[in-house]
Amino acid sequence: MTARATPTVEALSDSPPDTARLYQEGMTAGVIGAATVALWFLLLDSASGHPLYTPTVLGTAIFRRAALATPETLSVSLEMVGMFTWIHVLIFAALGGVASRLLAMVERNPSWGFGLLLFFVVFEFGFVAAAALLASPILRVIPWPSVLGANLLAAAAMSAYFWRRHPHLVVSP
Repeated sequence: MTARATPTVEALSDSPPDTARLYQEGMTAGVIGAATVALWFLLLDSASGHPLYTPTVLGTAIFRRAALATPETLSVSLEMVGMFTWIHVLIFAALGGVASRLLAMVERNPSWGFGLLLFFVVFEFGFVAAAALLASPILRVIPWPSVLGANLLAAAAMSAYFWRRHPHLVVSP
């Protein structure tokens, strides 16, 4: 029996490698999480009569630090909304990729599942604590319960997506 030096049509039409599938899945989950946060703050901002105010404040804080002296007086800037949204989606896509890789590890080693859950809880707490310590001027304008609610909603949306993609995932203590 001889081996073929050139790939066959069947080999070329195989599904993407497992790693590519994991990152695709993670990026999709991240985009879902970012969209959930964006919709949450759009609803809160619209209810208070200032749609797109939160991404304007956050974009201004990231890209124009000096302009954030009085965030209460900021007017909505579509430029800041677009720039912040782009960064926000990229960060969530990266976090989704990491989460997807960690879930793949748990699928191979179910005993790591509790550690992953604990890591998630510590990560959420750490994010809110870091925001409280490092972004206090912003948290005067955007209350921390809204930020925590947004993160929990994003985590729930991403978890629901991952749950549908991994229905047989087993977590052992």
